[in-house]
Amino acid sequence: MLIDLVRKNRSYRGYDHSRKISREELLKMVEAARLCPSSVNMQPLKFHLVYEEEKVSQLQAQTKWARGLPEMKLPHPGKEPTAFIVICQDTDINPNLSRFQKDVGIVAQTMLLTAVEMGLGGIMIGNFSPDSVAEVTGFPENIKPLLIVALGKPDEEIILTDVVDGKTAYYRDQEDRHYVPKRTLEDLIC
Repeated sequence: MLIDLVRKNRSYRGYDHSRKISREELLKMVEAARLCPSSVNMQPLKFHLVYEEEKVSQLQAQTKWARGLPEMKLPHPGKEPTAFIVICQDTDINPNLSRFQKDVGIVAQTMLLTAVEMGLGGIMIGNFSPDSVAEVTGFPENIKPLLIVALGKPDEEIILTDVVDGKTAYYRDQEDRHYVPKRTLEDLIC
């Protein structure tokens, strides 16, 4: 059921480094994304697959994680993702980088739900320098990185809780369990 996939689809910041992700698994995620709607059906998004260990390390170094926990270094050493999909826009198809942001969100969520169905997990990363990522990946001038999806086999506990006193900031306890306060259904209906 979709609701079960949504419940399991968390923003994971810790992975089992022994579980590698293959190109074929990444292609399955991109195939699901390929079928998503696109604004005016223009389909300007392209996907760069990163799954070889050295390239994963190079891209990992370009990302910044867990801005809400500045005192922590996440992912913890040895708990890094084992693959990435860089969602890009081909400016030869359309040069307006802000116009297709909703498409980026739709395909990223679709890829993550596909990952969950495969027993994997991930997180969307927007905190990176597009120029640095383009340099590390060797993108041509017309390919602009917009969002990075980190992927792996989750190796951390994430607990959903209700928002208390309007505080939505995520946090970790002494056992390194990750808590994510969510507004109640009643709070969301206006």
